[in-house]
Formats: sequence, C-alpha cells, structure tokens
Amino acid sequence: MKKTTYIAGPMTGLPDLNFPAFHAEAARLRAEGWEVINPAEINPDKHLSWRACMQTDIAALVFCDAIHVLPGWQGSKGAELELHIAERLGMEIYLPDLAAVEVATDWIAA
Repeated sequence: MKKTTYIAGPMTGLPDLNFPAFHAEAARLRAEGWEVINPAEINPDKHLSWRACMQTDIAALVFCDAIHVLPGWQGSKGAELELHIAERLGMEIYLPDLAAVEVATDWIAA
C-alpha cells in the first residue's frame, strides 16, 4: 500500500501562490511512488480565504503518513501550523535541507 504525504510550504504573497513549486514537488513524489495531497490541487481557487484553505488542508493532512516541506517554509504561518500538526501526530517529516532540519528541531521543541 502506498504511503500518503502532504506537501507544505509557503504560498501567501508569492507569485501564483507558489503553485508551480507545489506541482513540481507533487510530480517528483508521485514518481517516487507516493500518494500525494497537494494543497494547490485541493484548493485551486486562488481567491479563497486563507482560513478556508487551511480548513480544507488540515482536514486532509491529518490522514497522511508523512509531510514533505518545501523550501521557504519558515515564516509561513500555514506551513508552520501544518508542520506542528504533523509532528504532534507522529508523521514522517521530510524537510528540504539540513539547515531547515536544525531550524525545525528548535521550533518544534519550543
């Protein structure tokens, strides 16, 4: 059975809400055999409120086995919230690089 992962990362304030980065990561993960929950796919309407998107995203996140985090997640209130939920639920966490792992470890421990 395939594991399911959720993609978290920055969207607000970025061109095209960073959808191209989310789609590229989804394609890469699917090629590796993951079932992927991509917020850019489950909330394609770029005019929805942040809260409406987070309600849908978090509802999907809690059923995943893992979370893959895109670069630039630090400072994104949505990505930080999603990472916190994933950590508390004991999901596998995949961060983009070693520097992010160090930051995430400090942030999660707080």
